[in-house]
Amino acid sequence: MAYLYLKALHIIFIVSWMAGLFYIVRLFVYHVEANDRPDQERVILQRQFELMQHKLWYIITTPAMFLAVFAGAGMVYLNPSLLSQDWMQVKLGFVLGLLIYHFICQNIIKQLKLGIFKWTSTQLRIWNELATVFLVAIVFTVILKSAVDWIYGLVGLILFSIIIMSAVKIYKYYRLKGR
Repeated sequence: MAYLYLKALHIIFIVSWMAGLFYIVRLFVYHVEANDRPDQERVILQRQFELMQHKLWYIITTPAMFLAVFAGAGMVYLNPSLLSQDWMQVKLGFVLGLLIYHFICQNIIKQLKLGIFKWTSTQLRIWNELATVFLVAIVFTVILKSAVDWIYGLVGLILFSIIIMSAVKIYKYYRLKGR
């Protein structure tokens, strides 16, 4: 029964973590785009985005990440045979990628707070879709529990990524056309 409680908590914390990751990058986009506003408006907007980013990151997203990892580790502790399954090893590879994504986002927060704008809003929009790619990859790996179909999954993931990136470019085209 403890395993099922941990599994439920793991899912809840994953949902919270992913929501934070999705929203933080949207805040980055708005923060960067505030540079195009008049000085007084830019200063007000960027201060507000810094505050929102800080609270989202340190009160919701990062704690949810740690709790998701701890709940997942607890599930493995209660059922160590999971580690011998191919699908779990594939999932953990994607989770490692998601953790790297998380800490890159944390670095972007620090840069923006210092007034360092290395990413354009378009680059950040594309970056935002990478979290979706990780989410889709992890969910399909866990649900299908098949590392044998890894090649098909990888091809599907690449096609999915291309579709998402194309959608971002098309959206930008129509958004800029409307100005």
